[in-house]
Amino acid sequence: MRKETINGVRTMRIGWALLALVTCHLSHVTSSAQTVELKIIETSDVHGYFLPYDFVNARPLNGTLARANTYIKQQRQQFGDRLLLLDNGDILQGQPCTYWSNYVNTDEENLAAQVVNYMGYDAEAVGNHDVETGHCVYDKWISEVQCPVLGANIIDRETELPYVCPYTIKTFPLSPSAEPAVSGKPSGRAGEAKIAILGMITPTIGAWLNESLWQGLRFEDMVTCAKRWVKYIRQVEKPDLIIGLFHSGLNGGITMDDGLEEDAVQLVAQQVEGFDIIFFGHDHQVHNEMLKSPSGHDVLCLDPSCFARNVAEATVTLTYDHGRLVDKAVKGSIVDIRNMDVDEQMVAHFQPTIDRIKDFVGRRIGTFANGCSTRDSYFGPSAFTDFLHQMQLQLTGADISFNAPLSFDTSIGKGPVTVADMFKLYRYENQLYVVNMTGREIRRHLEMSYDQWVNTMTSADDHLLLLNDASSGDQQRMGFKNYTFNFDSASGIDYEVDVTKPDGQKVNILRMTSGEPFDENKMYKVAMNSYRANGGGDLITRGAGIPRDSLQGRIIYQSELDLRYYLMEEIERRGTVSPKAAKNWKFVPEKWTKPAARRDRQLLFGK
Repeated sequence: MRKETINGVRTMRIGWALLALVTCHLSHVTSSAQTVELKIIETSDVHGYFLPYDFVNARPLNGTLARANTYIKQQRQQFGDRLLLLDNGDILQGQPCTYWSNYVNTDEENLAAQVVNYMGYDAEAVGNHDVETGHCVYDKWISEVQCPVLGANIIDRETELPYVCPYTIKTFPLSPSAEPAVSGKPSGRAGEAKIAILGMITPTIGAWLNESLWQGLRFEDMVTCAKRWVKYIRQVEKPDLIIGLFHSGLNGGITMDDGLEEDAVQLVAQQVEGFDIIFFGHDHQVHNEMLKSPSGHDVLCLDPSCFARNVAEATVTLTYDHGRLVDKAVKGSIVDIRNMDVDEQMVAHFQPTIDRIKDFVGRRIGTFANGCSTRDSYFGPSAFTDFLHQMQLQLTGADISFNAPLSFDTSIGKGPVTVADMFKLYRYENQLYVVNMTGREIRRHLEMSYDQWVNTMTSADDHLLLLNDASSGDQQRMGFKNYTFNFDSASGIDYEVDVTKPDGQKVNILRMTSGEPFDENKMYKVAMNSYRANGGGDLITRGAGIPRDSLQGRIIYQSELDLRYYLMEEIERRGTVSPKAAKNWKFVPEKWTKPAARRDRQLLFGK
């Protein structure tokens, strides 16, 4: 294994000739001479929910890795070294503790690495929100984590080799009484069970993140990558069990112009022969299902959702006859750990860090003269969304601003505002961009946004919003049919959204808010976050109609730091701010939309 330096950070890469060396060995003498029972536990999309304290809202948290570790310790008492602990990425972004560690307290070991090492993970995957932090952060984190970091389809453009370990091997010796393997044994070395874990990431990173964050890399199609690596692993390693650790959803998601699929777990399970279990994530949904490989072999697919509220686990029994694998049984479950006891030993270990983060997020930066809530954002102009619009226009001098509610239901109260409140105001570490767009492209962008946001009403009794009962438990949709973080409204223009019109014909732009005419043929400067400007949500590509390969040529400004930083800076400069709804757009006809809004508000948020 060779080490190279990127942006001053040492990181590990792996070459073809050294793949067989990427192994970590576990040992345990089983109670049966020819049977090995394993427990494999996965966490995914933890998003900084390490410790049982909500640094944003200053209150205790259910779930978190501090509760998961209580359960993991219980299982280790039963299974000993026959327990494998895996994390599936998106660990570097979320709660303020990750921001503090990534960008403020950068001289020390990243908190996400400290937690992974403390809990004794056996393998770690890379998620898209980990890549979002940029090379400087994730390269340092990779170098600090003490287990293999996996990503077979993260390719170094210079070497055309995986940028991190593609897979790792775990071996479990049988008891001393096990006889040597017979000739032709299709598994590992005589007298041991052998497990391969192959990691991959959703390959559609380029649809969301500027290339500067993943410079020098490319992301390979998951099915293509899996076929090549499973073939290699089966021929070279001859494992008894192959596990996938994929930061990708089950199915759906976006498909890029080059055919890359965002959520490809189902495709891999059904098109690639060889997997026994696939642990996955990214879509923030719970899954426990059995799919069929091309030959009809069962593939257990498990996803624990997000925020360390659950863990996914598989119990595996491998049976041998004279050292030869003759049977394997795999059973999966999702374990709810939200209300388990906190691992007090873990909390005590990290208490000094907890105290430092509390000091960071508790710093007062200004005052809000009135409160605001994201709830209002779904039903028309809101103080919450329009404050962000105002800041984006002020910071950039753009003509028009696009912005969506990034948190489903959060609020900032009247009175003192702290650093913690900035994580309510702006959830992600997006940069601020300005993009050149024609008036026609602006309208089409908004058309797609509102088509995903509102229903087409045919009577006064219809829903205003495009809701879906089946998504009420989905942590990203929360009762909507589509993702709320793609519900862009605009500032700088006055317009109406006629919900009786068909999709693509709802938005009527009346004028610039300044009073000047709005011209569909004129080029305007539009402020938006980096996720949107790079094609996130497809609003600027499929909606506005700007080809993805033309986006970089449209960007005329991008901030050096994240948008949250500039918001904090501006609030500190002003001291007191008064968020107000701009009232520059509305849903019509109001005799239908206002009563419908009240009904839908009660459905979503109660009385």
